[in-house]
Amino acid sequence: MNIDIAGFGSLSLKYLVLDYNGTIARDGKLLSNLDKTLEELAGKYSIHVLTADSCGTAALELAGLPCTVQIFNGDLIAEQKERYVHELGADHVVCVGNGANDRLMLKASRLGIAVLEGEGSAVSAIQHADVIARSIYDAMGMLMIPQRIIATLRG
Repeated sequence: MNIDIAGFGSLSLKYLVLDYNGTIARDGKLLSNLDKTLEELAGKYSIHVLTADSCGTAALELAGLPCTVQIFNGDLIAEQKERYVHELGADHVVCVGNGANDRLMLKASRLGIAVLEGEGSAVSAIQHADVIARSIYDAMGMLMIPQRIIATLRG
Protein backbone atom coordinates (compact mmCIF):
# COMPACT_ATOMS: atom_id res chain seq x y z
CA MET A 1 0.00 0.00 0.00
CA ASN A 2 1.36 3.38 -1.00
CA ILE A 3 -0.27 6.53 0.35
CA ASP A 4 0.76 10.08 1.19
CA ILE A 5 -0.60 11.62 4.37
CA ALA A 6 -0.26 15.36 4.91
CA GLY A 7 1.59 15.98 8.17
CA PHE A 8 2.49 12.30 8.60
CA GLY A 9 4.41 11.47 5.43
CA SER A 10 4.42 8.71 2.87
CA LEU A 11 3.59 5.10 3.58
CA SER A 12 4.97 2.35 1.39
CA LEU A 13 3.81 -0.73 3.28
CA LYS A 14 4.69 -4.26 2.19
CA TYR A 15 4.48 -6.23 5.43
CA LEU A 16 1.65 -6.70 7.90
CA VAL A 17 2.90 -7.88 11.28
CA LEU A 18 0.29 -9.08 13.75
CA ASP A 19 0.42 -10.13 17.36
CA TYR A 20 -1.62 -13.27 18.05
CA ASN A 21 -3.23 -13.53 21.52
CA GLY A 22 -5.27 -10.47 22.38
CA THR A 23 -4.99 -9.09 18.85
CA ILE A 24 -6.27 -11.65 16.33
CA ALA A 25 -7.10 -14.39 18.85
CA ARG A 26 -8.81 -14.70 22.20
CA ASP A 27 -7.89 -17.51 24.58
CA GLY A 28 -5.81 -19.06 21.81
CA LYS A 29 -8.61 -19.20 19.22
CA LEU A 30 -8.52 -17.13 16.02
CA LEU A 31 -11.35 -14.60 16.09
CA SER A 32 -14.35 -15.13 13.83
CA ASN A 33 -13.92 -14.48 10.10
CA LEU A 34 -10.33 -13.30 10.39
CA ASP A 35 -9.24 -16.22 8.21
CA LYS A 36 -11.11 -14.64 5.30
CA THR A 37 -9.71 -11.21 6.09
CA LEU A 38 -6.15 -12.54 6.21
CA GLU A 39 -6.65 -14.24 2.85
CA GLU A 40 -7.91 -10.97 1.36
CA LEU A 41 -5.06 -8.89 2.81
CA ALA A 42 -2.47 -11.42 1.61
CA GLY A 43 -2.98 -9.95 -1.85
CA LYS A 44 -1.62 -6.63 -0.57
CA TYR A 45 0.84 -7.58 2.17
CA SER A 46 3.22 -10.29 3.22
CA ILE A 47 1.62 -11.28 6.55
CA HIS A 48 3.64 -12.27 9.63
CA VAL A 49 2.20 -13.33 12.99
CA LEU A 50 4.57 -12.90 15.94
CA THR A 51 3.67 -14.52 19.23
CA ALA A 52 4.87 -15.96 22.49
CA ASP A 53 1.96 -18.37 21.94
CA SER A 54 0.74 -18.39 25.54
CA CYS A 55 -1.98 -20.93 24.76
CA GLY A 56 0.14 -23.08 22.42
CA THR A 57 -2.44 -22.91 19.61
CA ALA A 58 -1.14 -20.35 17.09
CA ALA A 59 0.42 -22.78 14.59
CA LEU A 60 -2.69 -24.97 14.52
CA GLU A 61 -5.15 -22.07 14.35
CA LEU A 62 -3.23 -20.40 11.51
CA ALA A 63 -2.44 -23.57 9.54
CA GLY A 64 -3.27 -23.16 5.87
CA LEU A 65 -3.58 -19.38 6.05
CA PRO A 66 -1.28 -17.14 3.97
CA CYS A 67 0.98 -16.02 6.79
CA THR A 68 4.33 -16.75 8.37
CA VAL A 69 4.06 -17.67 12.05
CA GLN A 70 7.00 -16.88 14.31
CA ILE A 71 6.80 -18.22 17.87
CA PHE A 72 9.17 -16.64 20.37
CA ASN A 73 10.32 -18.35 23.55
CA GLY A 74 12.11 -17.19 26.65
CA ASP A 75 12.63 -13.68 27.84
CA LEU A 76 12.72 -10.39 25.99
CA ILE A 77 9.76 -11.14 23.72
CA ALA A 78 9.26 -7.41 23.01
CA GLU A 79 12.86 -7.11 21.83
CA GLN A 80 12.55 -10.21 19.66
CA LYS A 81 9.43 -8.82 17.98
CA GLU A 82 11.14 -5.47 17.43
CA ARG A 83 14.18 -7.18 15.88
CA TYR A 84 11.90 -9.15 13.52
CA VAL A 85 10.29 -5.89 12.33
CA HIS A 86 13.72 -4.34 11.71
CA GLU A 87 14.81 -7.43 9.76
CA LEU A 88 11.77 -7.07 7.48
CA GLY A 89 12.55 -3.38 6.94
CA ALA A 90 10.64 -1.32 9.51
CA ASP A 91 9.90 1.51 7.06
CA HIS A 92 7.70 -0.90 5.08
CA VAL A 93 5.90 -2.50 8.04
CA VAL A 94 2.48 -1.95 9.57
CA CYS A 95 2.13 -3.62 12.98
CA VAL A 96 -1.01 -4.43 14.91
CA GLY A 97 -0.85 -5.43 18.56
CA ASN A 98 -2.26 -4.93 22.02
CA GLY A 99 0.20 -6.14 24.63
CA ALA A 100 3.16 -4.74 26.49
CA ASN A 101 5.38 -7.07 24.50
CA ASP A 102 4.09 -5.40 21.30
CA ARG A 103 5.12 -1.89 22.30
CA LEU A 104 8.56 -1.94 20.66
CA MET A 105 7.36 -3.37 17.35
CA LEU A 106 4.54 -0.81 17.26
CA LYS A 107 7.07 1.97 17.78
CA ALA A 108 9.62 0.56 15.30
CA SER A 109 7.17 0.04 12.44
CA ARG A 110 6.24 2.79 9.98
CA LEU A 111 2.63 2.44 11.08
CA GLY A 112 1.65 1.02 14.46
CA ILE A 113 -1.95 0.21 15.31
CA ALA A 114 -2.95 -0.75 18.85
CA VAL A 115 -6.23 -2.62 19.23
CA LEU A 116 -8.65 -2.94 22.14
CA GLU A 117 -10.06 -6.44 21.95
CA GLY A 118 -11.48 -8.49 24.85
CA GLU A 119 -8.08 -8.76 26.49
CA GLY A 120 -7.68 -4.99 26.57
CA SER A 121 -4.57 -3.11 25.54
CA ALA A 122 -1.48 -2.30 27.55
CA VAL A 123 -0.95 1.41 28.08
CA SER A 124 2.60 1.03 26.77
CA ALA A 125 1.27 -0.44 23.49
CA ILE A 126 -1.13 2.47 23.10
CA GLN A 127 1.62 5.00 23.84
CA HIS A 128 3.86 3.55 21.12
CA ALA A 129 1.17 3.24 18.42
CA ASP A 130 0.25 5.77 15.76
CA VAL A 131 -3.42 4.75 15.79
CA ILE A 132 -5.73 3.08 18.29
CA ALA A 133 -8.54 0.93 16.88
CA ARG A 134 -11.41 -0.36 18.99
CA SER A 135 -11.08 -3.85 17.45
CA ILE A 136 -9.01 -5.94 15.07
CA TYR A 137 -11.91 -5.68 12.62
CA ASP A 138 -11.60 -1.88 12.61
CA ALA A 139 -7.81 -2.13 12.20
CA MET A 140 -8.17 -4.53 9.27
CA GLY A 141 -10.81 -2.24 7.75
CA MET A 142 -8.29 0.60 7.82
CA LEU A 143 -5.85 -1.56 5.86
CA MET A 144 -8.51 -2.46 3.30
CA ILE A 145 -9.77 1.12 2.97
CA PRO A 146 -6.66 3.34 3.31
CA GLN A 147 -8.72 6.55 3.26
CA ARG A 148 -9.53 5.74 6.89
CA ILE A 149 -5.83 5.90 7.75
CA ILE A 150 -5.49 9.19 5.90
CA ALA A 151 -8.48 10.67 7.73
CA THR A 152 -7.05 9.63 11.09
CA LEU A 153 -3.42 10.67 10.62
CA ARG A 154 -3.44 13.75 8.42
CA GLY A 155 -2.15 16.87 10.14
